[in-house]
Order: sequence, then C-alpha cells, then structure tokens
Amino acid sequence: MKITRRNLLARSLAGGTGLYMFRRLSVCEAFAMPTQKRLAEDPRRPQFHLLPAAHWMNDPNGPIYWHGKYHMFYQYNPYGAYWGDMHWAHAVSPDMVHWTHLPIALAPTPSGPDAGGCFTGTTVVDAETVTAIYTGVVSVLEDQATIRAGANSLRESQCLAFSTDAELKQWTKLPKPIIDAPPAGMHVTGFRDPSPWRQRDWWFMTIGSGFPHQFGAVLLYRSKDLRHWEYLHVLVSGESAERNATCPVNPGDMWECPELFPLGDKHVLIFSMQGKTYWKIGDLDVKEMLFHPEKEGLLDYGSYYASKTQLDASGNRIVWGWILEARPLAEYRAAGWAGMMSLPRVVTLARDGGLTLETAPAVRVLRERRQALKISSSEEKNTEQIGKLAIQNCCGEVLCTFKPGADKCGLSLLGSQPNQTATETWLTLQYDPAAQHPISLDGTAIPVQLSDPHRVEVNIYIDGSVAEVSVNKQITYTKRFYYRGTDAPTMTLRVLGRTTNLSSLEMWQLSPISRNRLTT
Repeated sequence: MKITRRNLLARSLAGGTGLYMFRRLSVCEAFAMPTQKRLAEDPRRPQFHLLPAAHWMNDPNGPIYWHGKYHMFYQYNPYGAYWGDMHWAHAVSPDMVHWTHLPIALAPTPSGPDAGGCFTGTTVVDAETVTAIYTGVVSVLEDQATIRAGANSLRESQCLAFSTDAELKQWTKLPKPIIDAPPAGMHVTGFRDPSPWRQRDWWFMTIGSGFPHQFGAVLLYRSKDLRHWEYLHVLVSGESAERNATCPVNPGDMWECPELFPLGDKHVLIFSMQGKTYWKIGDLDVKEMLFHPEKEGLLDYGSYYASKTQLDASGNRIVWGWILEARPLAEYRAAGWAGMMSLPRVVTLARDGGLTLETAPAVRVLRERRQALKISSSEEKNTEQIGKLAIQNCCGEVLCTFKPGADKCGLSLLGSQPNQTATETWLTLQYDPAAQHPISLDGTAIPVQLSDPHRVEVNIYIDGSVAEVSVNKQITYTKRFYYRGTDAPTMTLRVLGRTTNLSSLEMWQLSPISRNRLTT
C-alpha cells in the first residue's frame, strides 16, 4: 500500500504502523539499520535530487533565498525510515541543485507546544530576521483536539521560531503558540500548515483546515507583528468528493499545505488533498480578502504532494514538492531511506489562463555526454540510431519533440539490467488523435492543450527510482519505479509509431551532485 501524508495521521491514530511519535529506537533496531556503505550502494537512491543521508523525509518547509544562498527545510524523522518524530531538517545550496546538509533546525521541545512534532510551515523575512511559523502537535484529550481519535487525539497549534544567523543554524522558539487553537466554537477536521505573507501594512496567513463531512477550507488570519494574530474568515473552500472515509483529507474535508501567492496579474492557491496537489487561479479581493477562483488543475499527476513555493534570486516563483514512496512500508523501512525532494520548477501563467511548469534552468548544469538522433527519412536508420542511445545508472535526461498527426505515436522508457536480455517498460507516453484528450501517460489521459498542433515536447529527468516528466510545460508527472538487484538498469527509448514523427531527440547523462549518494 502506498503511504502518503494524507493517511499517515489517520493510520497512526488508528494504531497502525505509521506513527512512532514518542518512541526511540530499540537496541535491536539500531543494529538492524542500514550502514552508510549499504545506503551509498543502493542504486534506487537518487543522485541529483535532495534527500537526507538516511531515514524518512516528507514535506518541503519554508524554502527561502537568504544572504545569497538557498535554504531548504523539510519534514524529517532522524530515528528511522518511517513517518514520526517530526523535525525540520536543513540543507543549503548556491543554486537549488547542489546541496550541503546542515544541522537540524527545529526539534520537538519536551513539554512544549511542539512536543509531539514540529510539523509543516513557512519561513518569511522580516527586516534582518528570518521567522519560521509552523504547526506544533501535542497529545490531548479528545475534547481539546483538532485531530480526534479517542485516546490518540492531537491538538495542533501554530508556533514561531526566529533566526538572525546568516547561515540560519541558530533558532530561538517562542515558548507559547502564536495561535493556540482554531476560532472559538469552530469544529474542524485539522488545523495546520501555516503560510504567511506580507501585504502592505499587514501580515496575512492561511491555515489548512476543513469541516467534518462538509468541505476542506483555508482559514485566513492577519497580524501586524507576526506574533499576535486575528482570525478573519474562511478565505476559500471546496466540496467533498466521497463519504465514510476514515481520514478527512481523503474526501476533501481537509485541505493540507495551502499557499496563496501573486503570479502576474492573478493570484494562485495551491493545496493538497486526496493524494494530489491542486492549483486554483483567480482574483484576490484585497478589500474583502476573499479569493475567487476562475480555473483549476493538478500540479502533478503522479507521486508528488505537499508542495511549497519560494522566490529565487531573480524573483521567479519556484515550486517544490515531496516525492513520496510507492513501495510498501516494510521495503523502504528496511532500505533505510524514504522520500525525496522534487527538482525545482519555475511557475508562470500560461496564455490559456493555466500554469506553465518548467524544471529550473539551473538543473541543466548537470548535463554531460550529449547524445542526439540524426533524423532521416529512413525508418531503419532512425530505429538503429535510437537503439544505441542510452542512459547509464538511471541518471540522465531525455528531451524529445514530435509532430503529432493522423496516426498514433509516442515513446516508452525502458530499463534493462546488466547481463540480462529482458527489458521492463517504466513509462509510456502516447498520442491518440481519436481520443478526447489525445495525450496519455501510462494509460491515463492528461489535459494537454496543443496550442501548436504540430509539436509535443516531452522532458524526462531519470534518477535512481524516479522519473519527473513534463509535457509541453503544462503537465508534470512524477513516476516511481523500483527494480531488484544491486545494479541500476540502463535506460533506453522505444518510439511508438513512425520515427519520422520525431522533430528532435536528445539525451544526456547527468552528473551526480554527491560522490556517494549520502550528501544528497
């Protein structure tokens, strides 16, 4: 069963295997943990995605550009490759590509409002101070809880820590929450993931929430000083999709990780539920402080959740996401690591009113050993050339454009391990002119708008056990794939239909950002 953020709390509160919030490793478990050598030799670990040297990670928290460097914080369990004991891990980069791990930024404070975990939040710059606002969790009686499950009920409150350190290594916490509970009399399905921003003389902040058996919602607060907050109203809400679900996030009765930000002449709201991250584009009524959506869609169609954005050094809006595991808990717990950060994606407004998503150009610095197809009119020669194109060690990039016409066409990504003749198909993109949505990924139709009917561009980043796919810079799809053995397969392509439909085909080997996979 795939473990996602949306059901971790539900499973753990029900007594499942997901939560180890207050427990430390036994002696037997400590000896059973994978060694650095075994982790470094695991071919399924990525080579150019950010993840800790070992153990569990999930949501990106408060990515920020500060004093000429990019800082990424993320949810982290320092005690094992399973969800629980939530800390804020910390990494720093000069370019959003090459990362160095720093000491843990935030850890639970015994008897404090975050004794049960430092959950997801946001960082903002206020003068020369970086402030982190995050959700703290403690175990309480059911009548005091925001997540109710009898004896295992939890209360979520919003906490604040700040740093004036140029490297953001030293943090000071306020001893009490800045918002200790939802508004009086409000019965919620959750109360977490704060996201503040400055607007003229006020700080505003969204908090993910919702109402039982009704709908998910985003609550809006405001403050003059980041420490004293006034509840305003529900900024925006939705509708539930299913009933009788054990976890309120599944039917949409809880919206996680909401974030509202300006983009061009519009505002964008992103939030996560039902295992996916969604976007809504519309107008923010700055007088009434209400958001009016006009268009919506999915931020990613695959294993991608709990996204968070930041501005880069040039003012571009960058979105990050948690790439979660798609293998059983027992497997990734035994492997000693779970989850990774997505590559940075630049977000802009598209001409059709939607979003354009493009992997940040900074990632191209990793390209080496370019291979390219010299397209001819001969199917035989083209096929022979394509058969010789390959990416070694599951560490590379594919950039392909083709000309869709009256016939089906597309491509498949294949993997073959050393000394084996059999190949496995890891990913398939197909164009079918007869379909309502002519582009499909792994058999699922995706709503790509072919503004240029004679061009489809596919960009694929392949890394260890993940492929990040972009189609026409409109649709992104994150695919997890796993294989047995101690060697990563060689990745090749198969063209579906005539090779003369291709306009271009390039492949690069990508250089790892770490010498041993342990510093990524």
